[in-house]
Amino acid sequence: MYNCLIVDDEPIARDIIKNFCTHLPFLHIVADCGNALDAKKYLEQQPVDILFLDIHMPILDGIGFLKTMKQKPQVIFTTAYKEYAVNAFDLAACDYLVKPFPLERFIIAVDKAVEKIKTANTSSPENNGGSDHFFIKADGKIYKLLFNEILFAEAMGNYTKVVTTSATIIPNISFSSFEELLPAMRFARVHRSFIINTEMITHIEGNLVYLQKNKIPIGNNYKEGFLKHLGL
Repeated sequence: MYNCLIVDDEPIARDIIKNFCTHLPFLHIVADCGNALDAKKYLEQQPVDILFLDIHMPILDGIGFLKTMKQKPQVIFTTAYKEYAVNAFDLAACDYLVKPFPLERFIIAVDKAVEKIKTANTSSPENNGGSDHFFIKADGKIYKLLFNEILFAEAMGNYTKVVTTSATIIPNISFSSFEELLPAMRFARVHRSFIINTEMITHIEGNLVYLQKNKIPIGNNYKEGFLKHLGL
């Protein structure tokens, strides 16, 4: 069971999300709020797993509210405005639903949030002894690679270049073999020569995906599958 909070200044919009949630028995709506300040008070007392968040609201909008949060649940934006998607993903939002959205699109977003929650739970060392990393040989050394520090991997002939938040290594392993070491729900192939960590995405513009200061091309044959992976 996953606890959910709905934050939207429109009662009809809150009712639609409540109705959609009834189709997914593993979702439990703990509260719904008409503004961000009421939601903030609630979250200070009771954390939740999934937050359904509108953007245009009185006093404090959804983007500003998310910026104030120290401990963030999985956030699914529900808004009538497309233009804030980049800002939302810059803040590591789980998904971005543009009203009016159908039930099937809602389910995709929720499934994505649940997958991220499960990944966070199972990848922590205290839960299963270290599934948040793996070891790999490169340059006569053995490196410990943490999944949450890998930015992207690039094919280089019979080798693979791995770029992390702190280093670049080139292990003697094929690109396809390296891809098999990565959890599919966290990493995505965006090009025949690139795999990226979707949790490191800052924004997407045209056929480029940005991970911190790195620009990675999105291949035409991979774009549709990549956007579906993101729930778009």
